[in-house]
Amino acid sequence: MKRKKRWLKIAGGLVVFLLIIDIIAGVFFYKLAIERGTKDFLSGNSDLEVSAETMEVFTQGDWRTWADQQPFEYWQMESFDGLTLQGYFLEAEEPTNKTVVFAHGYLGRARDMALFGQYYYEELGFNMFTADSRGHGRSEGDYYGFGWHDRLDYVKWIDRIIEELGEDTEIILHGLSMGAATVLMTLGEDLPDNVKLAVADSPYSSVYDLFDYQLGRMFNLPSFPILPTTGMVTDIQAGYSFKEASALNQVRKAEVPILYIHGGADTFVPTEMTKLLYENTSTGTDMFIVPGANHGESIVLDREGYLENMNAFFDKYLY
Repeated sequence: MKRKKRWLKIAGGLVVFLLIIDIIAGVFFYKLAIERGTKDFLSGNSDLEVSAETMEVFTQGDWRTWADQQPFEYWQMESFDGLTLQGYFLEAEEPTNKTVVFAHGYLGRARDMALFGQYYYEELGFNMFTADSRGHGRSEGDYYGFGWHDRLDYVKWIDRIIEELGEDTEIILHGLSMGAATVLMTLGEDLPDNVKLAVADSPYSSVYDLFDYQLGRMFNLPSFPILPTTGMVTDIQAGYSFKEASALNQVRKAEVPILYIHGGADTFVPTEMTKLLYENTSTGTDMFIVPGANHGESIVLDREGYLENMNAFFDKYLY
């Protein structure tokens, strides 16, 4: 009897110990990925390596100078949870009723989307709006929403754009990486008819799926029990869970056409995630995969194909 009690105490102690370790891991990964701040763990990550050509365009491209020279209007908005968010609007040189609304990637900022915005502005003649997502750039927030709370922010930005530009405004959403997931999550909401279509470049299917993949690839760790615990910490600290933050569930409710774009050699956000999203989209849709392109570099490695597919999609569903 004494031996049985002793083993029960040992087993109970081990369970408590493992539970404490799991909680510590959950807090650690929340601070690592979700909490606002510098993310050194991404430095030198081979999954984010891009070609020399791409790196040159990203860091020294003419689009950077172009963005600095444009007379952007500074817009502010209060989010549903009281954060002050920063947006930037650029009116087209010639009157138009078309506006592209951009969403940038993880750890990025609004200005990054000038890589795409310059083409929309100079070649297509669109108005341009881009915003610092919550927790990024000049927007407030002490956590990264990975698209979920951001979707509600974008619904409000869309309403603001229509209020400023008029009821005949036609809106195109264009997002990259986390921004692509943000766009897709936004499409699952009740949007005005002004939103005509979306371009999603390198999206993930859900936050849970992304972290499940990254936990194994980057840290060689199983998703259970770490991911559920990290999700619980995120729910407590940031107010959302990994599983509810699902672009896949949202696109099933989408009512506008979606153009999916992804690099065929993307090892940071697997190309299969875009294929899954594509297969679950019931509206007009198309998909363009760039062979050999890693995460987010499709616009550089096959710029001609990227723009041709985008313009063909616009010809089909916008004009």
